[in-house]
This record gives sequence, C-alpha cells and structure tokens, in this order.
Amino acid sequence: MVVPDLWQQQAVAALRAGHDVVVQAPTGSGKTLIFELWSNQGRCRGQAVYTVPTRALANDKLAEWRARGWNVGITTGDLSDNLDAPVLVATLETQKARLLRGEGPDLLVIDEYQMLADPDRGLNYELAIAMAPPRTRLLLLSGSVANPHHVVRWLERLGRRPVLIRHDQRPVPLEEVDPQQLSYHVPPEISGYWPRLVAKALAEGLGPILIFAPRRQAAEAMATELARQLPNPNPLTLSPAQKQLVGEPLARLLKCRIAYHHSGLSYAARAGVVEPLAKAGQLRVVVATMGLAAGINFSLRSVALAADSYRRDLIETPLRPDEILQMFGRAGRRGLDEAGFILITHNGIRLRDAAPVHLHRCGLVDWSALLSVMSAAADTGRDPLEEAVRLQERLFTTHPITLGVEVSLRHRDVPCGLSTDTERARHVRRRLREMLNSRGEWEPMPTPRDVPVRDVRVPLLPGLPEGVRPEKATADNHAHLAPPMLVPALTVPAALEKLGTGTLVVLDHQDGRPIHGRALTVADLLHDHRVVLQKWVRRLVGWNGRQVARAVWEQQVLPRLKERLMERRTPLIQLVAHDHRLTAWISLADLTLRVPVDRHGVALWRPLIREVHPPECATCPLQATCRSLPTATATVGLWRWLGLIDGQGRPTLRGRLVSFFSQGQGLALAAALEDESYPLEELIYDLANLDAGHRFAGEENRWGGRLAAACHARYGLRTIPGYLENGVPPRYGAGAAEIAASVHRDPTSKHAWVTDTLGVGDIDRMLIEWRSLLRQISHAPSLPWPRWTALQELARTVLNETQSPTLTDLPPLEPHQTRRVDHRLVLRRH
Repeated sequence: MVVPDLWQQQAVAALRAGHDVVVQAPTGSGKTLIFELWSNQGRCRGQAVYTVPTRALANDKLAEWRARGWNVGITTGDLSDNLDAPVLVATLETQKARLLRGEGPDLLVIDEYQMLADPDRGLNYELAIAMAPPRTRLLLLSGSVANPHHVVRWLERLGRRPVLIRHDQRPVPLEEVDPQQLSYHVPPEISGYWPRLVAKALAEGLGPILIFAPRRQAAEAMATELARQLPNPNPLTLSPAQKQLVGEPLARLLKCRIAYHHSGLSYAARAGVVEPLAKAGQLRVVVATMGLAAGINFSLRSVALAADSYRRDLIETPLRPDEILQMFGRAGRRGLDEAGFILITHNGIRLRDAAPVHLHRCGLVDWSALLSVMSAAADTGRDPLEEAVRLQERLFTTHPITLGVEVSLRHRDVPCGLSTDTERARHVRRRLREMLNSRGEWEPMPTPRDVPVRDVRVPLLPGLPEGVRPEKATADNHAHLAPPMLVPALTVPAALEKLGTGTLVVLDHQDGRPIHGRALTVADLLHDHRVVLQKWVRRLVGWNGRQVARAVWEQQVLPRLKERLMERRTPLIQLVAHDHRLTAWISLADLTLRVPVDRHGVALWRPLIREVHPPECATCPLQATCRSLPTATATVGLWRWLGLIDGQGRPTLRGRLVSFFSQGQGLALAAALEDESYPLEELIYDLANLDAGHRFAGEENRWGGRLAAACHARYGLRTIPGYLENGVPPRYGAGAAEIAASVHRDPTSKHAWVTDTLGVGDIDRMLIEWRSLLRQISHAPSLPWPRWTALQELARTVLNETQSPTLTDLPPLEPHQTRRVDHRLVLRRH
C-alpha cells in the first residue's frame, strides 16, 4: 500500500470537492497516483477518461491497470475496446467529437498537458479543455510547465473552479557527473569517445544508462559499437518469441544487454521486448532517438545526450530547454536509485540548460471543431459565425484569436453589405479614381479607349496654363467645380507631343486657335531640276534610287506618297518648298489618342482626376473602424476561398466533410470525392499517404500520386499553415499507398518493404494511422453524397479484414529476465 504524500492528498481532496485540479510536479513523482486514489483503484462511480499523448503510453497504462484487476477500456483511434468501462484509457483526439457534442465523463485526466504548445496536436488539447462540459472535472498533469498559473486563470475565465497543486521536489534528485573526471582506467582495447565514456560510467556504478541520439542511424551505430567494445560477462538470454520480434541484429545487441530504441522498430519490438527489459533492469545501455523521447515510458539510472539537435521531417531542430528537461527527467528510478545522474558529454549540455516550457497556444485555428459547431448551429437556426466566434473566445490565449468576422458581427447593418472584417478593411482602403467630366461633374474614371484626335477635347481650368497636367497642378479634391472650357486637342501642342513624327506646324485656325499638324522633309531640290528623295520616302513608296527627275517626282513618286500617307491616316495637306528643301505638311486629325470618354460621350485628354473613398464608405460612421481592421486574409476568408462555407457562414457539403477530420485530411478527401473519375478502390489505399511523411517516397517525389493531383486541381499550390503545404496536407508522403495495399492483401509482405531508411516501425505506424483514418470515415456522420456513402461502406469492409497489434499480442518476460542485474564493469584503477 503506497502512502500518498501531502500534495497528492490535497489534489484528491480538491477533486472530490468538485474542483478542477492542475498539477505541476516533476517526472516520476507520482502524479498518476492522484487519479488512482480518486478512482478508488478503478472502482469509480461514473466514468473517468485518462488521456495520454501516445498510443504506446495508452497501451502501457491499459496493461498496468488490467494487471491489477481493474475494469479498463481503451480507445486510441486504431483500437477500441470496452468503451463503457469505468476507466477508459485514450488518446485525447478520440474524445474531441464527444466533447464538442457537449458530452463528457465525470473526470477527464489530461496527462502531459504541456502538449497545449505542440504545433501539431496542441489544438486538440486546447479544444478538449475549452469544450469540456461543466459537469466534467478536469485533472491536468505535467512536470514541465513554467506557467501553470496561466492555465488556472484560463480555467477561471471559462467559469470553472480550478486549484493549482505544485510540488517541486523530485523523488529521485539529479546530480551531474563528468565521466572524463572519473578515476577509473579504461583498457586501451576499448576505443572511441562513447565506448570509453560508457565504460567509465558503468565501472563507477552509474548504469544502466539511457543515451539520446539525434537520429536512427546514429542510435543503431552507437549501440552496435558499444556492444562490440564493452565486455559482456553476463549475457542476456532471449526467448525464441523475443528473438523473432526484434530480429537477429537487435537480438545480438540485447544479448550484450544493449539496445537501441526508435520509431523504426516495430511496435512489438519496442513495447514487447526492449521497454519491458529496460524496466526490469536487464539492459546496461539503451540508445534512443530524441524525437521519440516523449513516448519513452521507462527510466534508467543515468542519462546522456549525444547531440544538441535532432532531425525532424528532414529539418535539423535544436533541442529546446523543455525537451532537455524531459530527457533528463528519465534519470533516476523511484524505489531503486537514491539519485539520478546526468552525464556531461562533449556538447556541454547541463542541468542549467533544462527548463520547463512557457505554455502558449500554437497560433493555429481548429477548423474541424469550428466547422462542426457551425454546422450544428446552422441546423438549429442559429448564426454559424457567432457560434464560431463564441468558441474562439474560450481558447487559451491572452490575445484575441480572430476569425475575421468579429467586428462585422457586431455591426451588421452597413451600406457596403460586406460580411467579413477583411472584406471591409480592403474595401474602405480602396481609392476610387474619379474625373471631372465635360459638364463639371465628378464621375468614375472610365477605361480609356482609342479616339480620333479630331474628336478629343482638352479641358482648360481657370488659372491653369494650357498643356499643364491638371491632375498634377492641384491636389485639392473639390466636390464642386465649374464646367471646364473644352478646346480641340489639335489646338494644344502638349496633347500632340507623342503623336506622329516631324515638327509641329500650324495648318489652319479654328475659332481663333491654331490647328496643328506635322512637317516632314521629303526631298532636296537640285539646280538641274532633279529631286533627291529622303530615305523614309523611298521606303514608304518602294522607290529604288535616291535621285529622280522633277517630272518623275510629280507624275510617279508624289501620287504614290500621297496614297501611302493617306493609308497611314496622315493625309498630305500641302507641300512647302524653302531653301531648296521640299517639306510635306500632314494632318494628325485621323490619328488616335487613348483617352477616357465621359458619360456624355465627350473624349477628354487628361481631365482633372481625384481619388475618393467608395461612396458607401464616405458617409458610413464605421469608416474609421473599418480602416483599423487588418487586411490580411483571415480564417473565414480562407474558408470562403476554399468553398467550405457560403456567404452566410453556413458550412457547405465540402465544409461539413472537412469538419469530420483534423488538419488537411478532410480537404484531401473532399478533393478526391469531387473528382468523379477517381476510383474509390484506388482512393481507399491512397489515404495511407496522408500521414506518411517523407520516408515512404524514397527517391521519388514526395508530393506525387493521384490524391496529391486531386488536391492540386482543387487548391492549386496554396500553403496554409497546418492544413496545406503546396496544395496538399503537410504530412503527405507518396509511396505509402502501395505498401498499404500490399500488406492488406498479404500481411506477411510487410518486411519486404523494409529499407535502410524505412523501418518496420514506420510501416506499422503508417498502417495504424491509415486504419485510424478508415475508422474515422466509417463512423463519421452521413452526408447526402453518394460517393461519401460508398467510401464509408468500403472503409468498413477493409477494416473488417485488418487487425492492429496490442499488448495482449506481446510475449511476457521470462523469469530470468525479471531479476536485477549488477551492471558494473570491473576496470583497473590508475
């Protein structure tokens, strides 16, 4: 019988008094005991749901509590069993739909609630807490949160009665040890940095040791090198079943009491062999990947970090202080060790570098939750957008997380009729160009068009000289001006500046104003009655030779020149001879200027222009409010663009489908179902690509496959953080579909797909995620969409033909594997 500490008793008492409880206590201090005491060893009234971050941890809790004789069920997305049990172990995502419906257990335990800050899964944790009904008590557990008081304030804002329980003393204190300073002499046959460091630590009695390596290959290589170099006076004997589960290479390492641990291993190898042996104290060294640190559910006496960063989705990621704290937290076994040890390695990471995480939300918006709430609101006649905003206001944040409709919902009756904040912000910032027309009226600037110069008029305003651009001469946006005086454009040299070639000349006069044309030199006159033609004339009329007799000029060349000039809409008005030079004066009246034509049919060259607000905004009292709104496309704008909601905020058929799934899965499903040529028998396997990541593509295009093509056809190459990356869900990875189809047809073919970069564990995880998605599809609500109905039926058929491994499928430890082993190495002292 375990006697609870005072802080544990306080937490239980607060729960029984009807309070929510937030617990901050170090790893291994006994946070789970609070739940066990509250539940009276699993015999609680009503139902308690104990949620954990990973399926492996859920299976571990299931096995532990069933071994005590508890009535426990489990639901992890891929596995559901005994769902009406008084204690249900679950991953939090499985409870989301239930909580959104306003349903909930008597107690909801959220273990490792620091997952609120996780960029991938934080949304689910946030929504679960925000939407838990008032009758459901909350028990939040963590050992690595710096600001649990902010979580308490959040719960108070939700109308709950939380109590914070803090316990800062580790049950097994941590000490730092520099193995290089240890006095043991390592034999020269043990070479290399890590073998010598581990040998010293083991000789000092600091084993067993958990080493965190940055990636899989490094973990395997280090474990192999340690097994090769360290003496093994007490080999471990594995059962035939254990050897079959782990395979020959890992079995050889386990014989030396050394193992590696990463997600490339099969679930059976990790949870059925490596982890039980580590917990039973049978292994001297376990080398685990940093990326799987959150899923490790065992501790060893000492911990060492082999690097200060690790690779995640092909991106090198520096270790965060809270990740260091989490890994160091695995040092020291309660009841076995008086202290846990942190081995200082070449990277220099020490206890001072470890710190709890300061919780803040990830910044994304949970589309599926909001669209679900909006669908329910639309079905019951409530405003969908108001319900979405109300849900957003319940989230964990000190700054508003806007959907882009908050102001519009408060001020619905506006002249523009726009329904989103982004639309209003952009509309009020529009500057409409208006021009002063021929009658002194302001009208919207029309699109310019080509008009013959003879029909173009130039507006002259009082006080402005001719030819000055009136829109630059004044910046005053007068509301009323006298009608301008209009003069022909042919009388204003500035209007003809870029029209035609040659020198401007006065051809005639109209109402006392000169009519301008152009003068072009066509030939030089020689004394012997010969004419020297200009090059442009020869080209225009197609004449060979520079000189011609004057008679030839008058009878042949000149008629052809007049004809060509007429074709170019610059007719010859007259020829002028001066200083032995012959000049042609041509008209510009038939050439065109690109100018606006006002509503009265008058073409105006450079009318007075002003920029004004849209007319509906000019008199609107909300003009200043709208100008203060951001113009960036907000969530509701994205939904409209993606076709998830209509103009009134009601989810469309596509939007309702998206609401059934997390992140980009629903978008991909909608795109595939809308492609009538996409066979469902092909799609059912292609769904395995949605969460496969980069490993399955190998050297091929990760964004390939028909499902990705369907997404690109619907969404282009749009990137929306958390939902689309280059038009497809962020975790998409081509290549998994082929393996899923092969393993479905022949389960024994799984190992044939294993490569240097793709492990059995990767394939197992992909298959679990695929089956979990099929289960979501099969249990999702129906829609008036025949292809959706057919896909649901096909998913049920495939699920009936597949099965997931559970802990009950794994072999128990042999009796000789449960006895404690002395891991010391006997080495010579200096």
